[in-house]
Amino acid sequence: MRPIRFVPDNTSIRFMWLRRYIFPLSALLSIVSVAIFIFIGPQYGIDFRGGTIVEIKPAQEPADIAGIRALMTGLNLGEVQVQEVTDFTGDTTVLIRIQQQPGGDEAQQEVITKVRQAFGGGVEFRRIEVVGPRVSGELAYNGTIALLVTLIAIMIYVWFRFEWQFSVGAIVATLHDVLMTLGFFVVAQLDFNLASIAAILTIVGYSLNDTVVVYDRVRENLRKYKKMSISEILDRSVNETLARTSITGLTTLLALLALFFFGGQVIRGFVAAMIFGVVIGTYSSIFIAAPILIFFKLRPGEKEVGTGIAETAGEA
Repeated sequence: MRPIRFVPDNTSIRFMWLRRYIFPLSALLSIVSVAIFIFIGPQYGIDFRGGTIVEIKPAQEPADIAGIRALMTGLNLGEVQVQEVTDFTGDTTVLIRIQQQPGGDEAQQEVITKVRQAFGGGVEFRRIEVVGPRVSGELAYNGTIALLVTLIAIMIYVWFRFEWQFSVGAIVATLHDVLMTLGFFVVAQLDFNLASIAAILTIVGYSLNDTVVVYDRVRENLRKYKKMSISEILDRSVNETLARTSITGLTTLLALLALFFFGGQVIRGFVAAMIFGVVIGTYSSIFIAAPILIFFKLRPGEKEVGTGIAETAGEA
């Protein structure tokens, strides 16, 4: 039985030729993403806006999450998140996050009173905390620092593994993915919270993995084909890794789509960001990370003489 091939072995798409259209489009979309994130802003979740956190232990197991969510919605407290949490001992509790209410500390205490009255004595209250603007600001600051440290670590890693040109290319592609994802949060009106930071960091790792695979093949071909132009080497390298990149992206998307449709409301925003990130990460590895190496003159003194895949292995 012949194996199924999504990408033919003799694929020769001229990716480097497409850069004259892809680069301006990607740059424009990145600028637009930054603009809408700054001037329109995302829909910040409770983690960044502050609010009340209540942890309860229901008398019955498993907990009726849908019923608890409906009960909280009926209190008209604004945005409410209900999540089942299991610790390392196997003990299961329900975590309820309620957005910050206008009116200062008194309003937050009224929220706690309403929640206690709504549940009555049917649950055990394990924890009640009020997260103020200062704490939420610290969470936002720490999340930003985590993202910046990750980008710096990526630059150092790729620099040591390859050369500085590859490091800059990986950072440009990664920044592109981050900016586009931030814009996606605004356009899709997804809650932007700590889970969103986790999604962005996961997307960064996924995109970097794809980029390193392409860069590995570029480095091999640079040593193998001494007479081939940079554009031809990059085209060959991307085409040779296209099957692996496509299959990886497709299988990841299948898993994420299953989570999106059947995983429930709690993780839907996180999964939606991941789906977008996988698509944009695959795109940047092919159309951003590889073509940008042309501008760094990996072979000093070389003039660009073509954009096709013309040289054979015998010319090495």
